[in-house]
Amino acid sequence: MKNIPYARQHINQEDVEAVVEVLKSDWLTQGPTIERFECQVAAYCGAKYAVAVTSATAALHLACLAAGLGAGDELWTSPNTFVASANCSIYCGAGIDFVDIDPHTYNLSPTAFDTKLSSAREQGKVPKVVIPVHFAGQSCEMEFFWTRARQNNIVIIEDASHSIGGSYRNTKIGSCRYSDMTVFSFHPVKIITTGEGGMILTNRKEFYDKLLLLRSHGITRNDALMEKTPDGPWYYEQQVLGWNYRMTDIQAALGVSQFVRVDEFVARRRYLAARYGELLKELPVILPWQHPDTASAYHLYVIGLELNRLKKSHTAIFEELLQRGVNVNLHYIPVHTQPYYRRLGFKPGDFPVAEEYYRKAISLPMYYGLTDEDQDYVIAVLKEVLV
Repeated sequence: MKNIPYARQHINQEDVEAVVEVLKSDWLTQGPTIERFECQVAAYCGAKYAVAVTSATAALHLACLAAGLGAGDELWTSPNTFVASANCSIYCGAGIDFVDIDPHTYNLSPTAFDTKLSSAREQGKVPKVVIPVHFAGQSCEMEFFWTRARQNNIVIIEDASHSIGGSYRNTKIGSCRYSDMTVFSFHPVKIITTGEGGMILTNRKEFYDKLLLLRSHGITRNDALMEKTPDGPWYYEQQVLGWNYRMTDIQAALGVSQFVRVDEFVARRRYLAARYGELLKELPVILPWQHPDTASAYHLYVIGLELNRLKKSHTAIFEELLQRGVNVNLHYIPVHTQPYYRRLGFKPGDFPVAEEYYRKAISLPMYYGLTDEDQDYVIAVLKEVLV
């Protein structure tokens, strides 16, 4: 019996050598490799600025702080996401609410958003920040959200943790053409990895300057930004309350090496997605639908079970796949149903499309190193389990 993970990193000899080179250098942190990685990603995406940090969670937190989110404000995001997309608002002392998802893309629904925004305007409760989440690697309909944001003075932060290498309307995700900031994740299960790590991209200099300051304790060593004349060359100023969210040069070196292969990684994922689509099309499952304006990076490949055509439950099918060595996963439990968020007043039934999606979703193995043979095994086991 095989044992196939749902996701895993791909590390080659060049990656190892890049990390070893930094380990032998004078800079393990706060050195030149971090800026090199930032410039590499920004240039690829077509953004002006990039700030590397310890994780996508840290990136979301800093992006919200740079946007000025705080007490009395509210953030909206998708319930179909990892909890970090919502937690970042709580970290800032702000309120949180959700917008239901589209039943086809599983991304933030433009229709549900318009309905909620119309009601919020009437009540004088327009959110300060909206975080569209590019679920599974497919971009949200960003022109729509950007247009609504400009009309209502809302800051848009793209949670593109799943999506580096993907595109929207022939523009790379991360360009910030339709947003104020974009966040990437470099966790090992993502498309490229730095071990742990994240990055914020923006075209707005004022946000970039805030992000740099907040990333490192709120401290500056730039004479031009100081409030008083420096006491000497050792002098620095803490100007705001910041955090230690700095990426190390060790991580950045891995990122630089990995990023050389980002298009190769995404191309393989798209090939595997197309192959899944062809070989699963006769089964009682719902295949991922792709909006014609998007080109997904396919961080995830999520199917929905057509439970009305099956004799087994969602749970039974999931467990049988695990028992056969196909280590499937489920992305995501709707955030508003988590105990913490229920204590904030949310309840099951609040966002029915996300909840219905959750009742039937299964994430199949999807990663660069998944061979055709192993994918064939996944498909064969799935066919047997669904009988």
